[in-house]
Amino acid sequence: MPLIVLDASVIIAQLDSTDAHHAAAADLLEAAADESWGASAVTLAEVLVGPARRGEGDRIQGLLTRWGVETIAVPADAPLRLAVLRSRTALKLPDCFVLLAAEQAGGAIATFDDRLAEAALALGLEVRTP
Repeated sequence: MPLIVLDASVIIAQLDSTDAHHAAAADLLEAAADESWGASAVTLAEVLVGPARRGEGDRIQGLLTRWGVETIAVPADAPLRLAVLRSRTALKLPDCFVLLAAEQAGGAIATFDDRLAEAALALGLEVRTP
């Protein structure tokens, strides 16, 4: 089974019980409970902005670690690869980091972002959505 690369939308929804996608995130992650999860270092930084602002960054980072979310490092050749992904997809750079992480890990992407899902499918990546 491939590594499931989590988009920020899925992680944020799972962390916030008031998020409109919370139930869907819980279902998505429960369905993938037997698989490995990962996220780009940039995605994790994006997720941690709000908690850091509230003084909860360490707690949320610890929670992500307990969930088993692996940090997928940004490779040395990322600048050109990201530029190519951005030029091909017209996605914002944070979304391109998700694509790059999935390409690196040979994994599927879990997201609630329709544009990211479409771009991932066009690149031949597996997508997990609710």
